[in-house]
Amino acid sequence: MGASKEPAKKSASRWTPEMERGTHRFEVSNYILVKSFRTGEFIQSATFTIGGNDWCIRYLPNGDFVQEEDEDEEEVKQYVSVYLKRLSKTTEVRILCNITLINPATGLSWTVDSFARAFGSEDICGAKNFMERSALEADFVQDDCLVIECEVTVVMGTPMSKSEMICEIQVPPSNVLDSLGNLLGDEKLADVTFMIKGEVFRAHKFVLAMRSPVFEAELYGPLRDKKMKTIEVEDMQPAVFKGLLHFIYKDSLPDMDDLDRDETHEMVKHLLVAADRYGMERMKIICESLLCKGFDVENVATTLILADQHHCSQLKDACIGFIKSSNRMIEVVASPGYACLKRACPAVTAEIWGKSAKSRKNRF
Repeated sequence: MGASKEPAKKSASRWTPEMERGTHRFEVSNYILVKSFRTGEFIQSATFTIGGNDWCIRYLPNGDFVQEEDEDEEEVKQYVSVYLKRLSKTTEVRILCNITLINPATGLSWTVDSFARAFGSEDICGAKNFMERSALEADFVQDDCLVIECEVTVVMGTPMSKSEMICEIQVPPSNVLDSLGNLLGDEKLADVTFMIKGEVFRAHKFVLAMRSPVFEAELYGPLRDKKMKTIEVEDMQPAVFKGLLHFIYKDSLPDMDDLDRDETHEMVKHLLVAADRYGMERMKIICESLLCKGFDVENVATTLILADQHHCSQLKDACIGFIKSSNRMIEVVASPGYACLKRACPAVTAEIWGKSAKSRKNRF
């Protein structure tokens, strides 16, 4: 007999550097005062410590010094400059850095500059042409305030990799969500029927009740109609109800690649209404987030009406922040949606003008 064949031994190793991450928020109040700075003049944040090193943020409101022969100083002034400066005088450290602007009114953020590099003693790095000053002031200066956030990750050391024997038994990933999603459209176990404008949808009571408190009360509550075989849903389009079921079963919104930008925005608005109607809070917040990314001067007023009617506070603040931006206000007021906003939500319209007047007063 031949010698028995032993399984080949396998090992694996992993290099995992020790890191420390921290974030510093630098708020520039009375922003109008720094607009008169000369090129190269800066303001500086308080010192903050991350990874055993001291750092600060430098903001140059009229750009950095001219460094290239063909650079025009007037062009330099069109940009603001933002840098991360290392204040420690110790040996070199390696870092990752993200510099982000925060809209004070909406809380929305935009990472403008990211870099990874080694920092020597009292080194400095960032973006000379960080952003055009006009764009920054239009989108991120609210109530005479600018907020810059800097996230720094410091590599603390390089530990030795360790080799370990690995097991060859592969455990498959969980398929609970896949199994639940596969029930969508499977009529074998379906036990409830919905009728929406003549279109029939079959579903499973326990799934609907598990995901929606409204469906739970409607299907299992004491006031349910035990004799009703088909539930008619009014004031909703079949495509919207289909999208609602998709989220209930799959925990994601349906694919909308076949729709153009405006159609997608309208569909998401309808899905938000459906989510609010059936107590689907996560779905509602996802819709709010998508609507925030699709603003334009034509749709922001009608989106604000929706936000006010369905108590979407974050979406409402984002709409108001967009509308009262100095370079958009006139266009929004001229849009058909603004006339609807004045009729449907006069208190919101008054709030917009009040905040806009306060912002202009602080700016001048």
